[in-house]
This record gives sequence, C-alpha cells and structure tokens, in this order.
Amino acid sequence: MTLTTQELIEIEQLLAADRAEEEPFVELRRRFPQLACVRCDASDMTDQPFRQFVRFDLHLIDGSDHCVQLTADPARAIGIILAKRDAAQ
Repeated sequence: MTLTTQELIEIEQLLAADRAEEEPFVELRRRFPQLACVRCDASDMTDQPFRQFVRFDLHLIDGSDHCVQLTADPARAIGIILAKRDAAQ
C-alpha cells in the first residue's frame, strides 16, 4: 500500500506543528499503522530529505523493487523515515 496524498498532508501537518513536548513518531505509528515508519538521527542520512521541518527531516521509502530505497515520489512511497535534527541546524 502506498502513501496517499491525504496521509502525506497529515504527516506534514503533524511535523510542522513542532510540539516540542511531544514525540511525533508515536503519533505517526498510531495514525498510519499500514506505513513503514523508521526513525533515526538526521546525521545518519546522506540523501536530501523529501521535506524539512524544524526538528525533523522527512524521507520517503520506496519498496516497489526487491530492495528498499529512498524516493522523492510520494506515489511510490510505502513508508517514511523520520530523521531527528538539531533545531539549531
């Protein structure tokens, strides 16, 4: 199942809200159990993010081939990587 436009909008809204006291990863897993969700530190990622927010970079996961890879195409995305950034960056 791929990421829908509405799901992407909701994910972006949640990340843009920047609620410092909340961890959005838990909420994303709750709202979108059908999506693969991975979290890491932004310094672990070398590719450009799909979107950047104050505290997180959002990367999209493409699983259409036999190997998982990153994509900039939401229509190919089966999940997300939420890379936590230092807000001072």
